[in-house]
Amino acid sequence: MKRWKKLGCLGVLLLAAAVCCTGPVLLAAAARSQDSPTGGAGIDAAAAGIPQRMLSAYIAGASQIGAHVPACKGMRWQILAGIARVESDHASGRTVSAGGDISPVITGPRLDGSGAGGNTTAIRDTDGGQWDGDTEFERAVGPFQFLPETFRAYGKDGNGDGVTSPHNADDAAASAAVYLCGNGRNLGDRDQLRAAIHTYNRSWAYVDDVLSGIDRYDALGSTPQIPSGNVGAVIQAALAQQGIPYSWGGGDADGASTGICCSPGGQDGRTVTGFDCSGLSLYAYAQAGINLPRTAAAQAGAGRRIPASAGFAALLPGDLVFYGYNPTNDSTIHHVGIYLGDGQMINAPRPGKPVRIDPVTALPDYAGGTRLL
Repeated sequence: MKRWKKLGCLGVLLLAAAVCCTGPVLLAAAARSQDSPTGGAGIDAAAAGIPQRMLSAYIAGASQIGAHVPACKGMRWQILAGIARVESDHASGRTVSAGGDISPVITGPRLDGSGAGGNTTAIRDTDGGQWDGDTEFERAVGPFQFLPETFRAYGKDGNGDGVTSPHNADDAAASAAVYLCGNGRNLGDRDQLRAAIHTYNRSWAYVDDVLSGIDRYDALGSTPQIPSGNVGAVIQAALAQQGIPYSWGGGDADGASTGICCSPGGQDGRTVTGFDCSGLSLYAYAQAGINLPRTAAAQAGAGRRIPASAGFAALLPGDLVFYGYNPTNDSTIHHVGIYLGDGQMINAPRPGKPVRIDPVTALPDYAGGTRLL
């Protein structure tokens, strides 16, 4: 770091811009254009009444269903949000970490048959108190209120951290998606959707309550369909990082990491575990076996170049999307995202903003794309 200091301010800024994504000239414009709290394709988390991190978990959980229940159709984030609204009010009153862990944990009434919480049938402990803290009777756990025995049967590691827990938002959302899909329901069919919700809680009043929330969330919009194959693997890997902090120079083929010092705005990436824009794309493509260069400018030359003059309509899901001061000169590129379709990209926007979905028009200097798959 001492060697960098000898270069003076201009040298430091040029090196920093080459390593990361957001060059100093564009920071003010980015701040103006990227502050809307979108957690899905055009979805305003605040308008939906859903905490940003929970919305990200629902989107990621729905997007992974093809890997777990390939025959399932119609799974979408709105269904998961409808369940979680009734079960825990989207983990209301809890803190959700960048990795999805919920604190303090959510546990329901003791199911001892006493009538508390409406339960009149005693359900004996099945998890030794591992998830519910009760070694005698069961309690429903997590934001989706799984019984421990049910979670053991359907639980999935939604964020790929090697741990499967009902108290993690990503794991719980992915697991709920699997449970609701059964052996391959078509949740786009209203009757099958009602039947799926009824298996979650055998009360038709409950079903109507959940559906009312799903209908409201459906009216807000949808996320692009996730392709299959390597393109889908890239997009799912990136979507699973939503909510992870921005770290200047952070991220590699193995995932989030600490970065370097320091961004034009003053963030010391060495103190933050996360991704910058090119670190996110490097990681996502590594999951499909493609090794990308570290910087956004270098990544522009890694595949078949799509010129800015072709417009956004030339992009396909999975393409890298670039922004630069001169759209015909790759050396000026300062930002990269991964195109999702429907005019949306997932990206690590800038210091202080986590990995999230934004419109491709969020920055003004589109510099084309690159197709690697």
